[in-house]
Amino acid sequence: MDIIQGIQNYTSSSKSILTIGTFDGVHMGHQKIINALVKDAKEKKLQANLLTFFPHPRMILKSERTIKLIDTIQEKEIILKKLGIDNLIIHPFSLEFSKLSAVEYVRDILVKKLKISTLYTGSNHHFGKNKEASVDDLILFGQKYGFEVRTVSAENISSITVSSTKIRDAILNSNFEIAKKFLGRDYELNGVVIKGKGLGKTINFPTANLNIKEQYKLIPSKGVYFVRVYYNNNFFEGMMNIGNRPTIQGINQTQEVHIFNFNKNIYGEHLKVLFLKKIRNEKKFNSVEDLKNQLIRDKDTCKRNLSI
Repeated sequence: MDIIQGIQNYTSSSKSILTIGTFDGVHMGHQKIINALVKDAKEKKLQANLLTFFPHPRMILKSERTIKLIDTIQEKEIILKKLGIDNLIIHPFSLEFSKLSAVEYVRDILVKKLKISTLYTGSNHHFGKNKEASVDDLILFGQKYGFEVRTVSAENISSITVSSTKIRDAILNSNFEIAKKFLGRDYELNGVVIKGKGLGKTINFPTANLNIKEQYKLIPSKGVYFVRVYYNNNFFEGMMNIGNRPTIQGINQTQEVHIFNFNKNIYGEHLKVLFLKKIRNEKKFNSVEDLKNQLIRDKDTCKRNLSI
């Protein structure tokens, strides 16, 4: 998969099959569209292209700058490559771009620049300044400019329409079973291990302090979690604490994972942490010894959930 930064840097002169969107989470609804697109592109021997935007439009528009996203742009790239996209075009969203009229957007970008022959879209797609145009308008534009529009229906799981908003809510409410169903995979955090205060080692619970550099990444709520850790092509069970460590008067929030049956120096290395179940909320203990005893109980709880 080729990654193209900015529509202006897309230079192919061949016709393409395209889908457009923010695709936050690349959830099962998104995958339904992408799978149809990739299948069509292979049959027609055309490029399967996807146009997305970063920063997310809701980060730029004044009312929603604090939105947290299900996946980072790097996580999204990995998923889209696995799904078979040929060209991922990442365009920087801006206030100026948001002011393009529907006509300008279709004529100048989709037709002249991206040279679409077919556009795949969800049924509720809107575009142009102030979301002025709908799928019905898109079909009319297709008739005018010579491209086909294929609408893919929403994906329903257990009679619920899959959406990025519902997945964010599920993650924040620690409902990882629902999040997994809607995403098609476990929710994950990716980061590099940095030095912490080293308290864990002193109580026989060494932890890897995970640095999440992307401030827009959605972090689950404070508490202790049963997790699966991917490191060096292997999976390990563990438990992660997210919070301010009130027992030791911590101030900044940290993400620390204790990996079961693991004893390696991994400072500076990358970890992927998959969330399986919340064990308990964050709690302040009267002493470090009380904290240690609770961690022993937490670990036992995690081990009882190893079949997840």
